[in-house]
Amino acid sequence: MGTVADTRTAGTAGKADEVEEPGAGTDGPTKATGTTGTTGTVDAPVDAPADAPADAAVAADAGKQPRSVRVVLLALMIAMLLAMLDNMIIGTAMPTIVGELGGLEHLSWVVTAYTLATAASTPIWGKLGDMYGRKGIFMTSIVLFLIGSALSGMAQDMGQLIGFRAIQGLGAGGLMVGVMAIIGDLIPPRERGKYQGMMAGVMALAMIGGPLIGGTITDHWGWRWSFYINLPLGVVALIAVSAVLHLPKKRVEARIDYLGAGLLTIGITSIVLVTTWGGTEYAWGSARIMELAAIGVAAIVGFLFVQTKAAAPVVPLHIFRSRNFSLMSVIGFVTGFVMFGAVLFLPLYQQSVQGASATNSGLLLLPMLGAMLVVSLVAGRVTTGTGRYKVFPIVGSALMAVGLYLLSTMDTDTSRLTSGVYMAVVGAGMGCLMQITMLVSQNSVEMKDMGVASSSSTLFRTLGSSFGVAIMGALFNNRVQDVMSERAGALGSKVTEQSAQLDAASLAKLPVAAREAYQHAVTSGTHSAFLLGAVVAVAALVAALFVKEVPLRGASGGAGASGEAAVEKPAGDAAGDAAGVK
Repeated sequence: MGTVADTRTAGTAGKADEVEEPGAGTDGPTKATGTTGTTGTVDAPVDAPADAPADAAVAADAGKQPRSVRVVLLALMIAMLLAMLDNMIIGTAMPTIVGELGGLEHLSWVVTAYTLATAASTPIWGKLGDMYGRKGIFMTSIVLFLIGSALSGMAQDMGQLIGFRAIQGLGAGGLMVGVMAIIGDLIPPRERGKYQGMMAGVMALAMIGGPLIGGTITDHWGWRWSFYINLPLGVVALIAVSAVLHLPKKRVEARIDYLGAGLLTIGITSIVLVTTWGGTEYAWGSARIMELAAIGVAAIVGFLFVQTKAAAPVVPLHIFRSRNFSLMSVIGFVTGFVMFGAVLFLPLYQQSVQGASATNSGLLLLPMLGAMLVVSLVAGRVTTGTGRYKVFPIVGSALMAVGLYLLSTMDTDTSRLTSGVYMAVVGAGMGCLMQITMLVSQNSVEMKDMGVASSSSTLFRTLGSSFGVAIMGALFNNRVQDVMSERAGALGSKVTEQSAQLDAASLAKLPVAAREAYQHAVTSGTHSAFLLGAVVAVAALVAALFVKEVPLRGASGGAGASGEAAVEKPAGDAAGDAAGVK
């Protein structure tokens, strides 16, 4: 049985470690290579057939993987499920949470605080993993996530909940980048599409199961258990990672770009606050908004400058010299923007307008999430089998744009069947993009930059989530408040205030006129939010048209002559292909 072990690379960073394997070929011992970024190595199975090609001995398919590697991948799936399940559970619980804790105007911040903390911490987790080894850092992020989950379940007001969600987000940043970076270490790019497709499938599965679990828990046990449910799952992930990912501790000279990380956090937070508070808490031209905008721009400019000077930058700017990496960053941003916005606002529409319970609103999301799961798995298989991927960003972006436009046309009379078809179109588009963005991003950089490439790709998707929830949330809230203000005189301020609590059970008890007014307001809000999402998706489509179809590492023919790949493959180095090194 093969092993998963940490190695300290003596030569150039990113080179494949070579393991002599007697009997692997007909001409004597053949070198079977394991992929290494900065931490992990997979030893080829000792019982590999004599005529097996080098890459098959490493990662041809799940059936030829060493048992320990398959267990590692299973553990990573559990961790990814942990990170993704939380936001999906909270979506269907949000109306009830707001109904109990109040604070409709802060609704989007329950999600934004999580995604913002994830975005700010993601580059740091990636760098720490590169420096000290992925296992300890990865397990630390799991523990931090569980602490945030427990505290969120005990929150007594909206302010506490937002703060505790930020703690959760800090841990989630390490979970997501850790999973992808470890896969990048273990699996060559040609085969990686299959495994990242599985991870995208786990994400889609979490998005399917999350709303169902969240709705059921909220209806029967209360919304607090939507957070407590993370605890047993997190313990399982900790035990699994601890048991099967045997990576010796690695310690190098600590060179973390704290200044860059701080400037990035300040810049992101300031800009998100501008998009959230502008036109709601403060007028767009107010001094507070102008101050935040100036701080945000100055911090981002300062961050870019620091990255050119730092010895160990948070985001090495040289990785953006790859056109594909830059374009995939844009597409990943848009995917995050659309995905989390849709998952947050669709349950609000379903519960407030279509009269669904929390549990049923989870079921109503199945067309979108099921389509995402199926298409994601198909895209991974096709990419692995053909080595081609450009069609998926183009088709995926187009489907997202069309689907979001269709969602923006929904009104108070739209049937559940019709909205389900619209959601399936959006889900198919997201499925085309979920794992392709990470795969192409990793294929565009040197192996030594695998950690920062993974974290940067995750960063842009998470930034998209933060901005999507914030901006779409601001549009939604503005429209709801405007429409309800127009009806306040006729309905009475008390009734208007009660209807704004977003509690489906409470809405059912309101006078018919008040309930219909609020349903109209929610429909108007979702129209604005989804129409914006459609426009943003068009930007992803434009970016996708310029993606170059560079052969994946591990594919026959290597990188080709395009020069897009970060590392050129030495002449005749077949083992380099197997290890994912050009």
